[in-house]
Amino acid sequence: MKDSTVDAINADFDPHAGYEPDPALLWHRPGCACALHSRRRFHATLLAGGAALALPGLARADGVVVPNRSSLGGLVPAEEIEAAAAQQYAELLQQAKQQRALAPPDHPQVVRLRHIAQRIVPHVLSPNLKSTPRAKDWRWEVNLIGAKQVNAFCMPGGKIAFFYGLLDQLKLNDDECAMVMGHEIAHALREHARERMGKTAATSGLIELGSALFGLGTGGRYLAGLGGQLLTLRFSRDDESEADKVGLDVAARAGYDPRAGVTLWEKMGQASRGSPPQWLSTHPAGPARIQEIQSNLPAVAPLYARAPKPTQRFGPPSPSDARR
Repeated sequence: MKDSTVDAINADFDPHAGYEPDPALLWHRPGCACALHSRRRFHATLLAGGAALALPGLARADGVVVPNRSSLGGLVPAEEIEAAAAQQYAELLQQAKQQRALAPPDHPQVVRLRHIAQRIVPHVLSPNLKSTPRAKDWRWEVNLIGAKQVNAFCMPGGKIAFFYGLLDQLKLNDDECAMVMGHEIAHALREHARERMGKTAATSGLIELGSALFGLGTGGRYLAGLGGQLLTLRFSRDDESEADKVGLDVAARAGYDPRAGVTLWEKMGQASRGSPPQWLSTHPAGPARIQEIQSNLPAVAPLYARAPKPTQRFGPPSPSDARR
């Protein structure tokens, strides 16, 4: 997303509300000792024991299968990308705040998105996903920007943003929101941005294979521009397919119906007629994509079946939400 995106932001949100990251998300990490994780581990143990007793001869499904992450990502230091992402994310939020377009923490849709994220984040290190181990230390943030764009992203380091237009125009239910969030989180977990930048660096001759010496000369200038690239990066079709699969997996483990991946892309297909939304410029919809998602449903259906379901449900934005 470019700086011009914020120019289209409407000013319906509270102009006096400051940006305060949700402490529950900033320090909510997979494997921590909080009450939420303790309950989940307890329930998971009970479910695993029950499944073993009920079906002793049947192996439990482990979710989707993904390859190892590309070695090209190693050409670019992960800490540098995450630092650039954090800086660009903070600048984006500050700009939105100045435009009175950063939703306050008590906005109903912010509460909704953070609730979904709190359910998904504990599952980002599931072994089958082969996520970057750095994710265990990420300080997750979720924010809502009051723009009409149909868009969302997750930057390296766990920096998530949704645009109001995505929730409002498509009237997404919670399961569909979880599919979007899971998909965007998957790009960060699988280090797709780092891989794409590694390929660019290698083909541009900025660094030599087997070396990651940045900080001086052309390498330093390359890193200085990382932040802007992270908001405009276009992923490959393979990256998109992989993000669909991983997104289905983490959302299903969080108790959200993976079949919503199909209805989500059906809605995106409807929205693409005429003038396609911004999100579709990098996330193309179509029958082939829906068929691929459907082909992965059997792998994640068992995850969803045994996952604790959300006890609180939310709805799409209402007219009163837009006035906040």
